[in-house]
Amino acid sequence: MSSSHRIGVAQGTALYVGAVLGGGVLALPALTAREAGPASLVAWALMVAFCIPIAGAFASLGIRYPDGGGVATFAAKAFGPRTSAPVGWLFYFAVPVGTASAAIVGGAYVADALGGGYLMSLAVAAVLLLGAYISNWLGLRLSGGLQLLLIGMLAALMIVAIVIAAPDSRSENLTPFAPHGWLAVGNAATLLFFAFSGWEAVSHLSGEFSNPRRQLPLVTGLTIITVAVLYLGIAFTSVAVLGSNPDRSAVPLTLLLERGIGESARAVTAVAAALLTFATVNAYIAGGSRLGAALGRDGDLPRWLGKGNKAGEIPKRSLVVLASLTAVLLIAAAVLDIRLDPIMTAASACFVAVYVAGLSAAVKLLRGSTWGRIGAIVSLVAVLIVFCFFGWYLTLPLALVAGAKAFQHFSARRPVPPQDETPDADAQPLPQTLST
Repeated sequence: MSSSHRIGVAQGTALYVGAVLGGGVLALPALTAREAGPASLVAWALMVAFCIPIAGAFASLGIRYPDGGGVATFAAKAFGPRTSAPVGWLFYFAVPVGTASAAIVGGAYVADALGGGYLMSLAVAAVLLLGAYISNWLGLRLSGGLQLLLIGMLAALMIVAIVIAAPDSRSENLTPFAPHGWLAVGNAATLLFFAFSGWEAVSHLSGEFSNPRRQLPLVTGLTIITVAVLYLGIAFTSVAVLGSNPDRSAVPLTLLLERGIGESARAVTAVAAALLTFATVNAYIAGGSRLGAALGRDGDLPRWLGKGNKAGEIPKRSLVVLASLTAVLLIAAAVLDIRLDPIMTAASACFVAVYVAGLSAAVKLLRGSTWGRIGAIVSLVAVLIVFCFFGWYLTLPLALVAGAKAFQHFSARRPVPPQDETPDADAQPLPQTLST
């Protein structure tokens, strides 16, 4: 596969930013200010700093082991091939849950602007997810180009909100700085943890770069800078302009935009939420579908799923499986009235388990990199602390690990079918209409 069919720095950065820059930017500035007052800005800064060693660890692993298996590949390199299935299952089967929860968040903002309820949120979520699956079905280059456009539009909107509202900043909104004590900063940081996740999702795209060793550090650095500027800018402006009043709106971006565009801010925020949601689920689906194909290739999922596992090919069978699972979840949420909180918490439990595996692998594999290994150790300790707070939701990642081990056990007893070396009829070269 020629390098012209791979993703480059611009599209890679768009996919990375889309995965890390989640819907939290629409709500978390208000939630954290309510928790810790102006001192919540310290929590935002700490989380940006904490993001650096995590991103560095996953980038270093991606440079050394560029493969669609992502974290599953890293775990296999560190702890043996039989560890890839449990880690891969944790992420692969959490993708439908995580993308559904993210899409429901975006759908809720759109439904609010239209005066609808939870069922409308689910309907909008279904439309957003369908668009993301179609985007990935058409090819990662088109997906990456679309991602670049959406992230650029969203970043511009956030910058406009900051510029419009910044003149209304008041120093009295920053005092007292820590009205609930400094321990509240830790509580706010806990709320922010998942706003900065996403590095585990895009680790599966490392094999899609034409030159991972040169491009991954640049993409990682650009992503950190972009996310830091946008998150910290919105967080600071939100506190300085709106204060820490617990009765204020949970959607500060709307209130900031109202300073300049009036009542139309609600509609604009709804569009922003939809774009941000699409960008996030688009990146997760891109990484998850390639992971499924890699797991099928290695026999950790049914081998027919392995079609399209090569760099530049489209893993259509894996996309169909993920789309089907997501559809079942949305239908169940509508019929059984399953709300967002349990869906999001279940996905988070699996993703944090993936972080534990990936960072554990980094501690072992990055022995030749002093700073990389120190960063991995610090990050692993912090993630393990968070992992303990999920309670009975921990049964979900444990069940997936057990399922993966059971699949390995029974599949090992069956004869391995001969590998099909013929070209994948479903795979198509990625469109070259969007050049790097």
